[in-house]
Amino acid sequence: MSEFLGMPEPRARTAGHAHRDAAPGGENGRRDVPSGASSSTGPLGPSGLVERADSLRAGREPYVMATVVRAARPTSAKPGDRALVLADGTIEGFVGGHCATSTVRAQSLRLLEDGSSTLLRITPAAAEPYEEEGLVAVGQPCLSGGTLEIFLEAVLPPPLVRVHGEGPIALALRRVGAALGYQAEPAGGPPAPDTAAVVVASHGVGEIPVLTAALRAGVPYVGLIASRRRAAAVLAEVEGGERVHAPAGLDLGARTPGEIALSVYAQIVAER
Repeated sequence: MSEFLGMPEPRARTAGHAHRDAAPGGENGRRDVPSGASSSTGPLGPSGLVERADSLRAGREPYVMATVVRAARPTSAKPGDRALVLADGTIEGFVGGHCATSTVRAQSLRLLEDGSSTLLRITPAAAEPYEEEGLVAVGQPCLSGGTLEIFLEAVLPPPLVRVHGEGPIALALRRVGAALGYQAEPAGGPPAPDTAAVVVASHGVGEIPVLTAALRAGVPYVGLIASRRRAAAVLAEVEGGERVHAPAGLDLGARTPGEIALSVYAQIVAER
């Protein structure tokens, strides 16, 4: 296996196997997967692919959208073919046969680590894999394969911020969070495993249970909107209360609910 992208090494052609290299489109069209990797599903129609992507976003599941943008024969994929690559390596849709999907899978999983995107070029012209800005190029592992260029776009769920409270500051925290690209929603029940922050802005209502649950869940940022004096009294009753940012937010001289919300998100960014 290539250490660069986890793709299979090119296979030598033999008389007994030459006929198996050539698929109708020129590239190996088999849909099997290397041992230990997840499988690919059949092609999805445009509407089905969009609906599946919408479902993944709603479920806060990361994925990569792979789109063929160029194909030089012989290839089984054509420009416009698309597929979704899930975090477990499953490919839903079609962007080529076995030789393409193994490379698409490996590169997509790498992109999911940081949410970046790139153009992937699979070509027999690349004797050695190489990278440059916005491009990864690898050799074509199948002897009968042509060149494919596939744009890989990683889609990660937005950071989840749970806001406890219904007052002006709590509402501002949700509005400002949404404007900054966060998924800011009312706190309810235990924090989800991927919760990035819990901010309590309920002015004395139900603060201790929410703070305690967030700390026990290991939420990276936990904040309490309160004066220093009241915060000290509340946190004295919370196990691990020293981990709570109180008063929450950077000292920006904030006065209005919107300014306070901005100072909290500034602190979340600074602490991540």
